[in-house]
Amino acid sequence: MNALPVVTAVDGSEHSVKALEWALAAARERGAELVVAHVRTDYVKSVPLQGDMPVIPLPEPDETPVLKEMRRLLEGRSDLPPYRTVTLDGALPSAVTALGDEAQLLVVGSRGRGGFASLLLGSVSRACAARAGSPVVVVPHATRAESVRLPEGTPPVVLGLEPEETGDAAVEFAFEEAARKGARLEVLTTYSVPLSTLTVVGPYVTGAHDDERPQIEAELYEAQQRRLEPFVSRRPDVEVTRLVVPADAAGRLVVASRTAGLLVVGRHRRRLSAESFLVGSAANAVLLHAHCPVAVVP
Repeated sequence: MNALPVVTAVDGSEHSVKALEWALAAARERGAELVVAHVRTDYVKSVPLQGDMPVIPLPEPDETPVLKEMRRLLEGRSDLPPYRTVTLDGALPSAVTALGDEAQLLVVGSRGRGGFASLLLGSVSRACAARAGSPVVVVPHATRAESVRLPEGTPPVVLGLEPEETGDAAVEFAFEEAARKGARLEVLTTYSVPLSTLTVVGPYVTGAHDDERPQIEAELYEAQQRRLEPFVSRRPDVEVTRLVVPADAAGRLVVASRTAGLLVVGRHRRRLSAESFLVGSAANAVLLHAHCPVAVVP
């Protein structure tokens, strides 16, 4: 068993409460402790200085009103894993991101109290997805989640796979999540084709005729099979469905999120600098628009 905890950050918003519920289930599934963290930022906002923050004497950490409210929400429940609350002081994105360095999983809401209500993705969730040392699950807000059409039974875990680019950690994470949940793993690989060979059927983009589909599709099936073979051998208990479709990767993954329980993507990209907040274009689009929770695996 992984001794590291599952960590979630809360700010009292509806979005963070949804993330807390997801984190509770994740900790139960893993047999792990849950750490519920709240970051106090008032002292940072009160110092109008540029550059590095000075060291400021702080009072002894205590449980904030936000954490007291979270305890009240959890009080009396019988389905709780072992959990504890922690109070942190600092700049919000960097403090929450640092939590992932000492966690097996970091769970955050897609938005918090700050910013405009119309923002699709908050600065904290964006920073965590781009820079945290552990896998990060971003739980979508209620408006996006309402459009999910879950099938009967356990919804699948969907893995966005680029055979030559997606790292082992992302593939392993997807298999483990499917095994824990008793879910089917749907592995989705996309490829680009000339517009003249495409047709739109409902929300899907497919090849107009089978004989017009490029040879790349057969090659991708073979590459996909080779890439997955060692994981399938280690986890024969996981039912795997493999799909190779002509489509835009981000758009097809967002469509898949409407019927999935979890969407898994790798955080592979060409890093511009150690402080960059960028993630790959497909992962970024999925974080912005997916209807189910998204796991970004470094």
